[in-house]
Amino acid sequence: MLTETSPRGAPPAVTDIRRARALLGVLLCAGLSGCGTSYVMQAASGQWHVSHERVPIDKVIEDPATGEELRQRLILVREARAFATDELQLPDNTSYRSYADIHRPYVVWNVVATPEFSVVPKHWCFPVAGCVAYRGYFHEASARKFALQLRKQGYDVAVEGVPAYSTLGKFADPVLSSMMRYGDDELAATIFHELAHQKLYVKDDSAFNEAFATTVEEVGLERWLIHSGAAARIAALRTEEARERELMQVLAQARARLSTLYASQAPAAQLRTGKADILASLAAQIRELERRDGLSYPLYDDWIRTGLNNAHLASVATYYDCVPGFRRLLEKEGNDLPRFYAAAATLGQLPKSERHARLCGAGAAAQSE
Repeated sequence: MLTETSPRGAPPAVTDIRRARALLGVLLCAGLSGCGTSYVMQAASGQWHVSHERVPIDKVIEDPATGEELRQRLILVREARAFATDELQLPDNTSYRSYADIHRPYVVWNVVATPEFSVVPKHWCFPVAGCVAYRGYFHEASARKFALQLRKQGYDVAVEGVPAYSTLGKFADPVLSSMMRYGDDELAATIFHELAHQKLYVKDDSAFNEAFATTVEEVGLERWLIHSGAAARIAALRTEEARERELMQVLAQARARLSTLYASQAPAAQLRTGKADILASLAAQIRELERRDGLSYPLYDDWIRTGLNNAHLASVATYYDCVPGFRRLLEKEGNDLPRFYAAAATLGQLPKSERHARLCGAGAAAQSE
């Protein structure tokens, strides 16, 4: 991967997790046991603020007061949005046709949690989005307060800032000022990813949904580069993807070792020692990859600095374990996106355990529990 100054802003493994989708669940939990009044209020207030700040992209572009850099980025967004509908066959609706300046670096902070001796993430359930492997807050302080409560209960916890989220088409999702940190390629890819959630979403299966959207994002970006006359960047993109796959394999291997350890039912003290050894080895492997390639992975560096844990590895698994299976499915369908969408939708109708067995393999088995 490239460093944070690259066209895509950071390694895909890093940026994808940082913008981990809060989805609609953060918005529509009113009346559901366990949500709590304060959670409902912060969700409603946060969504109202985002909606209130929306301005049509065309109006922002035409406004003389708009800075030239923002104007050019929004012109790119407008073109990528049209490409998403015309060439990728993604939903043609009001999403990502407006812009909202939210005056903060992230729109939502997601909390991921796992038991001390498990790599399976805790799930929270909502009426529309179903059960998802994270819980989102529009205020960082609220997210960290909730994370602290979980830690006191013995959970491993990760809190990540999210520049973008999807409401699955239930609202006219805007392009957010927090997304402007991305390079041009990553900005376009984000739009493809979020619209893919609107194309297909299966309740109660974060691993399936995120891997499907990630696959559409990656394929869409490559086609976008060709369409926009930037095909020369594809070679560099594929090099990034190869490095990403290697890093994902390292993380998956550590997760598998932890799963084996936890299944041993050894005494808690022994499990803690083994866990610490595996995570220390993982940190060393990440550092070695950075030294070898002369690169830096800022998010993973932060994880290492603050202490790697199960929740970090679970968040990676949610996004990437099922991607190879979706890639194979796309190839089987002749790289034809409408056929791929139909085939993925058919898989989505199967029982969760069956579609995971067909698509995601052993690495994602835990996500179906």
